[in-house]
Amino acid sequence: MAILFDIWKSMPSLVTILYFLTVVFIAILIILENRNPVKTISWILILVLLPFAGIVFYLFFGQEYRKTKMYSRKGLRNLEKLRNLTLEQLDNLPDNHLRISDRIYSKKRLMNLLLSNSNAILTNNNEIKVLRNGEETFPEIFSAIEQAKHHIHLEYYIVEDDKIGNYLRELLIQKAREGVEVRFIYDDVGSWELTRKWLRTMSDAGVKVDCFMRVRYPMLTSKVNYRNHRKILVIDGNTAFVGGLNFADRYQDGVPGIGPWRDTHLKIIGGGATALQIIFMADWYFVSKEILKGEKYFKPFESGEGKLVQITSSGPDSDWESIGQAYFAAIASATEYVYISSPYLMPPADIITALKTSALGGIDVRIIVPGLSDAVSAKWGTNSYIEELLEAGVKIYFYKAGFIHSKVIVVDGTFSSVGTANLDFRSLETNFEVNAMVYDEEIAGILTRQFLDDQEKSDVVILDEWMKRPRINKIKESFARILSPML
Repeated sequence: MAILFDIWKSMPSLVTILYFLTVVFIAILIILENRNPVKTISWILILVLLPFAGIVFYLFFGQEYRKTKMYSRKGLRNLEKLRNLTLEQLDNLPDNHLRISDRIYSKKRLMNLLLSNSNAILTNNNEIKVLRNGEETFPEIFSAIEQAKHHIHLEYYIVEDDKIGNYLRELLIQKAREGVEVRFIYDDVGSWELTRKWLRTMSDAGVKVDCFMRVRYPMLTSKVNYRNHRKILVIDGNTAFVGGLNFADRYQDGVPGIGPWRDTHLKIIGGGATALQIIFMADWYFVSKEILKGEKYFKPFESGEGKLVQITSSGPDSDWESIGQAYFAAIASATEYVYISSPYLMPPADIITALKTSALGGIDVRIIVPGLSDAVSAKWGTNSYIEELLEAGVKIYFYKAGFIHSKVIVVDGTFSSVGTANLDFRSLETNFEVNAMVYDEEIAGILTRQFLDDQEKSDVVILDEWMKRPRINKIKESFARILSPML
């Protein structure tokens, strides 16, 4: 009994020693991963400041999958063909102006970057329509679905069991019964509330439904931190949609207590649709192991007189942080202005440097973020970056006419990016994302005018006034900033 009592008395110290050794071991692993220093310090602080919970938090959310890649897209025939085409364009681009203006051609370094880091082939036979908000986007999407003859491919982060979601479901069921091939990928965390019954009504009608990385217990798995945030719709291989809107009522009706939903989407007809189809194909293969091939799915890339577009994806399936690198290069290449709309502003250090350097160098850098956010922690995290950006001359605006969810960058009236990636750690380093990079003065002009219209509905943030905000707010911002690389 005395021996047992001595062991029992020594247990607390044994637990403490074991915990200390575990924390040291994990901290060494984090350091050896050579990840972003901010992330490294943040995770070590979490391990130290949150006994036991910090270890659990790291195991579920902190492990770095990008360097080993969650899944490989290599070996798929269409991707190999795409790589060969992009290598050919890389060889020819220095001597080939693709029948574009000198102003557009000035962005050739950005074009080269995207050819290299994500096989983002340049297509110049595109028709593009900028769609503002749900009022313009959903009618265009539903009309295109109704006109489908061969196939409909959807890949979305959020689909909800509400008016918009159910209208989409009934339309897909109708088209499947007409003999149209319908394939639908939904993200298991983003669309967590969809029931088996709701999904089964589609599969029973012939819609091929698959879930992206199923998560049985969202709070108890590392997979929750690597989600498919892409929003892709491809119809008959030649018409596609990409942008910020998911299928839920709030994207049309707004958010209670905040107001109307402000968003931006693109309709693309041409080679850009083929590029989006290739991304869908790779993701569909991942979830279903079905390989799509043939010209009914993949229209040949052809030269034309339309808009010049590169479709860029990034995520744990990519060799590089492609969209983040594109954002950095676009901001750094600016000679006149950079206009950015993003619902969340928690950028990695390199993009912060690019924004501040451009502003200090005399470039007109403006950023619109929500005045009221749908995510409290993200709002505090966003606010933590505002002071240093203002000090460098970046102009920050709080949107007041609802919730701005647009993910838009316009540079110099020649380059535009519209897609799913926010200007934050999660989008640029963790999630599966997709953006359309457009080199066209007309599209840049439309997006610039929309930006200036949104700016009129926003309050400019004045540095002197901002620095007088309550100390408790600054404390919340500091803690949110520490957590922002992880959440």
